[in-house]
Amino acid sequence: MEDLPAPLLLDILARLSDSADVARCRVASRAVNSLAPEIRSVHLYCSHLRYAKSRSPLTRSSVTPFKHVFCKLLSGLHLVERVYLGIDKPLRLVSYDDVEDEDDDLFLTDVNFLRAWLPNVCPHLKSISISDFWVQSCWRRTDMLSLISSYCCKLVELEVKNAWLSVDGLTPMPNLTVLTLEFIRLDDENLEKLNDSFPLLKVLNLIGVGGLKEPKVHLMHLRTCHWSVSNAPTSISVIAPSLVDLTLTCVKPNLLFIETPLLSSLNLCVDSTCNLEVKGFSRLKRLHLESSGLRNLLVAIPVSRSVENLTAVSTKWETPGAVSKSIVELLLHEFPCVSRLTLTSRVWTEFETHPGAEGLVSRVETKGLKEITAYLTVNDIGVTLSTIFLLLDSCSGLSNMAILIHRDVVSNATSSLISTCTAHCTRVRWKWGMWKEGTMDTWISDGK
Repeated sequence: MEDLPAPLLLDILARLSDSADVARCRVASRAVNSLAPEIRSVHLYCSHLRYAKSRSPLTRSSVTPFKHVFCKLLSGLHLVERVYLGIDKPLRLVSYDDVEDEDDDLFLTDVNFLRAWLPNVCPHLKSISISDFWVQSCWRRTDMLSLISSYCCKLVELEVKNAWLSVDGLTPMPNLTVLTLEFIRLDDENLEKLNDSFPLLKVLNLIGVGGLKEPKVHLMHLRTCHWSVSNAPTSISVIAPSLVDLTLTCVKPNLLFIETPLLSSLNLCVDSTCNLEVKGFSRLKRLHLESSGLRNLLVAIPVSRSVENLTAVSTKWETPGAVSKSIVELLLHEFPCVSRLTLTSRVWTEFETHPGAEGLVSRVETKGLKEITAYLTVNDIGVTLSTIFLLLDSCSGLSNMAILIHRDVVSNATSSLISTCTAHCTRVRWKWGMWKEGTMDTWISDGK
């Protein structure tokens, strides 16, 4: 390492994911020790082993407090642009009874701790990521947002995990473009303060943010939004004229309002049906729908001729009425220009049970459909084959079909299904694989 060019060595050190490793290298290398103050970021995480040693009567006296280590690392740098501070994931499983109430060493969103280091590094700080120790912070409300907004005028990216955040005293941060709040209790029930304080956000991630009542994301410059709602608010609104990518997961709200005229990719997961009001899906290209009331959700969404890639996930068995269309029929009717369709196991099984007496071709225009991916359970191989053949006969433009068979299906049934399908239709390129809940899909042929 001593012979490496200084710029290359500095680049290597900057890529290390743990600043503790940099500190160890400084002891072993004179070149590293001389260049280390030029590093512009600190990455420090409290490991489970360190936590255990700090609690053991045999070793606690020899363990330097975690906050002290962090502050010392910061003080040794000339200029700081990025700070990543947190704990290892296994520590999240520690119960509250195992933590000493008077010990604040892992209360990382404590404003007194932030005041000890933030003013010294804030002039050039562009990114902050703090993942708190949940059992320490879940009952402690912090004003860290107010403190950060008052000091960090150049901050571009902010990430906070596992905390109870107050918005009192929060001032606008016009330079912030990326905000991530994960497993947060937020004292901003309608997100009014968030919209006012971060007006130029381009990326917003709200994962498991609680304390919401009638939240509304209303951001003019937002381009990407991933919102996973942990509670059941009265209504949810997304008004974002520049948004192109939206992932929204929520339980049943009374009203779900989406006004996103430039949206091209939507991943929508709703536990049950809701009053859905949509404005502006004319540019939507990719759509992922997941619901326990998928049929009603499809009826609520306006017909879109722009959708090309469509995935349907039903989380609850749905049985159509005497004259109701199957979910597959609804999908092809509501999205007539889809070229790639993915059907998960419950959707496919419902289609096997209610394929429709006249098939699909007389009621749905399917010439544009080029590729189908289907997840099968194969309860009756004869029924499964007849359903596959119905799709093949109805979809004249189909050129690729990917079939994933549940791992619990006996091998001779799988082999019979594969051989029969490939012999029945040679114009289609077949791809085969296996699936099971909680595991990765496995492909056994690549379709070539």
